[in-house]
Amino acid sequence: MSVSQTFLLPDFAECEKPVNVSSVPQRSPFRYPGGKTWLVPLFRRWMFSLQRTPKILVEPFAGGGIISLTAAFELLADKIVMVELDKQIAAVWETIFTGEANWLAKRLLTFELTPESAKAELEKPPRSRRDFAFQTILRNRTAHGGILAEGAGVLKHGENGKGILSRWYPQTIAKRITNIELVANRLDFIHGDAFDVLARFQEDRDAVFFIDPPYTAGGKRAGSRLYTHSVIDHEKLFSICEKLKGDFLMTYDNAEEVQALAERYGFQTKPVAMKNTHHAEMNELLIGRDLSWVEDGGLFCEEPTSYNATSSKPQPKDCATKKQK
Repeated sequence: MSVSQTFLLPDFAECEKPVNVSSVPQRSPFRYPGGKTWLVPLFRRWMFSLQRTPKILVEPFAGGGIISLTAAFELLADKIVMVELDKQIAAVWETIFTGEANWLAKRLLTFELTPESAKAELEKPPRSRRDFAFQTILRNRTAHGGILAEGAGVLKHGENGKGILSRWYPQTIAKRITNIELVANRLDFIHGDAFDVLARFQEDRDAVFFIDPPYTAGGKRAGSRLYTHSVIDHEKLFSICEKLKGDFLMTYDNAEEVQALAERYGFQTKPVAMKNTHHAEMNELLIGRDLSWVEDGGLFCEEPTSYNATSSKPQPKDCATKKQK
C-alpha cells in the first residue's frame, strides 16, 4: 500500500458551508506565521457570494497555502494558481506538485527527530529540491512560531516542555501532504513575483484574487521579522487591484495608512475581529469592491491553540465564533 493510500481521508469530499472555524480542516503542512486558517469561513462566504464558480482563483502571496488548498478540496474554483517568491516555501509546493509527495511523506515518517539530528540535517547543503523541501518543513516545524526568515530561533521549551517535538507530528504532516496530491490537478504553482502574476491575469474577467501581502504598510515591522520577502510596494499593489477585471478580496493589518489607501482607490473596508496565536484580540482589515456579504460581530482565531497529532482538524479553545446566516 502506498503512502497516499495509507493517508486518504474522508475530508477529501466536497464540504458544506461552514458555521465556524472548528469546521476548517487543517490542510497545510506548514505552521505558517500570519496564516489564514481563521479566515477560511469568511473566504468561503465570499466565494459563495459570487454569481458563479470562478474559473480561476489566484493567490499571489500563497505562503502556507490554506486558502488555495481549501478552494481546491472544496471545489470553490475550477483552477487555483498559487504564487510564492520564497524559495524555501516554493521548494515544498514544487516537490508536492511534481509527483514527489510520497517521497516527502516517507522522509518525514522515517526521520528520528532530536535536537542533534535536526541540527545536523539543517546544516547539510541540500542535494536536491526535495531535500530542500524536507529541510524547509523541518525548519518550519522546529523554529519559534514556524518562522523561516533568517535569524529565527529553534524551539527549546515548547508546549508542556516538549521542546523541539512540540510541533513535530510526522503522521499528520505526511497525511496532509499526500492528501494535497489528490487535488494537485486543480492547482498550479508558480515560484515567482506576485506583481508579475497579478499583471498576467489582470484582464481575465473569469479570475478572482485572494490577496494577503506581508503586513508592512505604515512602517509595520512584524512582516519584516516573519518573512524573507517582506518589502513590497503597497501603493503599487492597490493600483494593480484597481485595474483587475475580476473580483478580489484583500486582507491587511487594520492601520490608518491602509485605510487611506483603500479610500483613495475607492475600495470598501471591513474590520474583522480575530485572536492571534498569543491570544491577543485585534482587528484585521478586509478590502474589496463590495463587502456587503460580510456580517458584523464575532471573533475568529488565527490558528488553533492546541493540536491533536492524529487529527487533521483544529482543536479550538477560548474562541468565540461568528454565526452564519
